[in-house]
Amino acid sequence: MATATGRDALTSRILPQMTLSKGDETSLTRPPAPASRFLKAQERAAKRFEVHGNAIVTGGAGTLGFAASKALLEHGLSGLMIFDLDPAQAEHEINELQREFPSSKISSKRVDITDGREVANAVSETASLLGSVDHLLCFAGVVGCQHAIDMTAAEWRRTLDINTTGSFLCAQACAKTMIQQGHGGSIIFVASISGHRVNFPQPQVAYNVSKSALLTLKNCLAAEWARYGIRCNSISPGYMDTILNEGEGIAEGRKIWAERNPMGRMGTPDELTGAVVFLLSNNATYINGTDLVVDGGQILF
Repeated sequence: MATATGRDALTSRILPQMTLSKGDETSLTRPPAPASRFLKAQERAAKRFEVHGNAIVTGGAGTLGFAASKALLEHGLSGLMIFDLDPAQAEHEINELQREFPSSKISSKRVDITDGREVANAVSETASLLGSVDHLLCFAGVVGCQHAIDMTAAEWRRTLDINTTGSFLCAQACAKTMIQQGHGGSIIFVASISGHRVNFPQPQVAYNVSKSALLTLKNCLAAEWARYGIRCNSISPGYMDTILNEGEGIAEGRKIWAERNPMGRMGTPDELTGAVVFLLSNNATYINGTDLVVDGGQILF
């Protein structure tokens, strides 16, 4: 029997449709139980920003990912798995983290996030090691500053493959595990102010496109996966004071960034951790599909 091809196939296709949560007491998006009235005010305040369960942090050996990981452990995270292409670069720091938080299980794994099979295996192994995967933070990424007219196809694809496709593959693998577990979870994509505005003075079209794509990816997954109790949000950092923004070669750029920021400076890694803890905490159960810009006001102009 002949099958429809080309334009004829369009008239016989069946359109997939999203299923939204009912939001009732039987669903995974039901309202949280109220805090006990027997708790003291300080205890209620502490519980408001508690973080439960286990997290995977991609790019967790980097400055921003590591600072976020430590903050989550401070707020109650039970287990941490760091995915990185080179976790050995932070081996000493990871060991120190385990000594500081002896009751938490902390580990690292070398993972190429652009390899879907490798990601799926790493997430499965993490779930077995930690007992569950409840949170995902996508810090892994690359940046490159180059004039668009000179960019090669390979350079363009590499940036989008790591920043956008890699984040999707990690989110997809974690979501499958969260769905199997049956109690939901949360995902944070690390976008950028570069996904909202064109940077100045440096040209970086591939990076900007990859980060704006993450904002739309977050929106789509927040809509599709809410019925499973999975919240998807993003954070858009501004220029952060890390090794990526050091060196005399970009001194003029740093000067311009500071002059165009109402606060007159770059952010510190710790200034990003509040947004991370908030989005994964007990206080953010009704926040889904949101982007938090943490940039000192850089994109106001």
